Amino acid sequence: MTQCNCKNNDAMPKEDNCRTESGGLRAYWKILLSFLMLAGGIAMEAMNVKLFRESLVSPVWYLSAYLPVGFPVMKAAWESMLKRDFFSEFTLMSIATIGAFCIGEYPEGVAVMLFYSVGELLQNKATDRARRNIGALLDVRPERTTVVKGNQCISVAPRQVQVNEIIELKAGERAPLDGIMLSQEATFNTAALTGESLPRTIRAGEEILAGMIVTDRVIRLQVTKPFDESALARILRLVEEATERKAPAELFIRKFARIYTPVVTGLALLIVLVPAVSALVDASFTFDLNEWLYRALIFLVISCPCALVISIPLGYFGGIGAASRAGVLFKGGNYLDAIAKINTVVFDKTGTLTEGAFKVQSCRWTPDVTEEKLVWWIASAENNSTHPIAKAIVDHARQSGITLAAAGDVTEIAGHGLKTAIHDETVLVGNARLMDRFGVVCPAELSGITETIVICAVENRYRGHILLADTLKKDAVQAIDSLKRLNVKNIYILSGDKQRIVTAIAEKLGISHARGDLLPEEKVKFLEELKTNPANQIAFVGDGMNDAPALALSHAGIAMGGLGSDTAIETADIVIQTDQPSKVATAIEVGRYTRRIIWQNVSLAFGVKVLVMILGAGGLATLWEAVFADVGVALIAILNVLRIHRKKSILNTKDT
Repeated sequence: MTQCNCKNNDAMPKEDNCRTESGGLRAYWKILLSFLMLAGGIAMEAMNVKLFRESLVSPVWYLSAYLPVGFPVMKAAWESMLKRDFFSEFTLMSIATIGAFCIGEYPEGVAVMLFYSVGELLQNKATDRARRNIGALLDVRPERTTVVKGNQCISVAPRQVQVNEIIELKAGERAPLDGIMLSQEATFNTAALTGESLPRTIRAGEEILAGMIVTDRVIRLQVTKPFDESALARILRLVEEATERKAPAELFIRKFARIYTPVVTGLALLIVLVPAVSALVDASFTFDLNEWLYRALIFLVISCPCALVISIPLGYFGGIGAASRAGVLFKGGNYLDAIAKINTVVFDKTGTLTEGAFKVQSCRWTPDVTEEKLVWWIASAENNSTHPIAKAIVDHARQSGITLAAAGDVTEIAGHGLKTAIHDETVLVGNARLMDRFGVVCPAELSGITETIVICAVENRYRGHILLADTLKKDAVQAIDSLKRLNVKNIYILSGDKQRIVTAIAEKLGISHARGDLLPEEKVKFLEELKTNPANQIAFVGDGMNDAPALALSHAGIAMGGLGSDTAIETADIVIQTDQPSKVATAIEVGRYTRRIIWQNVSLAFGVKVLVMILGAGGLATLWEAVFADVGVALIAILNVLRIHRKKSILNTKDT
């Protein structure tokens, strides 16, 4: 194939990051200026500088240190109040710091707002980083692509490319759309879609998905899906929707914060009012307004729920991002919670635990023929059949270099096999029932074979047989072992395949519960029976359209996203991009680890806040402790969330 020379006359759009970068720099400069002025003021107080002790110099100095970080927060508080949100964290911080200035605690007022602003900046950076990581991971579609029309190459936007058009990719370019490989073969980097670091070889006629990078040569592909229906577009939609689906813990905290914030504001007011009323009733009680106002301000600073409101959504977002990098897509934080509780996993067999494609395992033939002759008879008879077993045998013959003959007068006998004539010989190809029907005597040991068997008889004499099997996926054994290590004891296989085949697969995998000969509605009935026991939290793993009802019924439906049907993927709650059953354990581990970290954050935030609230109300804590209880705990919670991205057992699954 010759490479055509392409010209691109359209200007490529560029990202404009100036506004974001300048906004970030301004925030840093404001914080740095405020910090330097605060440190300078504290130093001058410590050195007892005479000028600084004069009446207006100190307040003006600290006010100048306060405004760079305090004004944006007060502005946000005012905008919140205009929207009838009177108890936002911005309002609490503004009241607390203004109150500190009113009672002459200038350094503490500046410090509260300074460290609050530092915490907000770091929280925003952590959230933005998490979003950018997922965006960079998934939204990797190029903005232009090369369409081949006759002898011309035209550069267009991928959205303008039509189905069946041919596009060309140079080495190092990403596929912008799904298509069929037209070139002989090429090596692709599929990490953006599957998390796999190893390159993958794709040959003529095989599928290329948007986001794959061709690494070694120029190739051409024929587009099979429009821009908005590509595999990558579907993944992007799933991730976008995932951020909108809130987990129960996240919804609870947000509802709780709406009640909690006005309650603690009222309690802070009572800290001042109750002693004041007590002083009016009991003359012996001394009321110091500054002291009690200071305690109320401490209470207000501590009460700010930002550590909870920020760290919990960030935790779920971090879990979704870590899972995406490992090739597992959660459609929402609620499904991270659901998968964390799973103790029962039900697998479909074909295409989930097995490759979903028959392969010739072995051949047996009588002494008067050869293996090549046996395969020639069977493959020639099956050559025009569309049955998966027939295709597997024909492919095996061609790979062995066997030239097939034309079969004449082919008669298909439903549920039995084929009768045909090859070179004036009557050839029977099928199962044991076909042989019985024509009185062919076969070896007795054939009745004990569990694999799929195709028997051949020529002129009513048994000549041999071929054994085929749907092979296990490479990581199927690892998948079951990993689930057992996670203490998932109840593992089932449900399949429409014959019971003896399903049992044989289950024995190889070490699964004690296997059901075969099931229709789709019988799979659903089996799941309904399992769900009658409330202790069973069930994940169903499947790939086919017929698995959609079972996926919808389970507590967590998991679909194979590479070769799985669109119906299964749309119905499922979790999608495994790599088609690896071992990623089921990865999904459970991510869910459990995320949930553990989130509840660690909740416990830490509540524990520290309640402790410092009590100390503050009793006059045993200062605004410095309050700052730690608010901003410090929020930062610790964020650092805790980052552990999700560094957990080795999750990171290592990218290369499995």
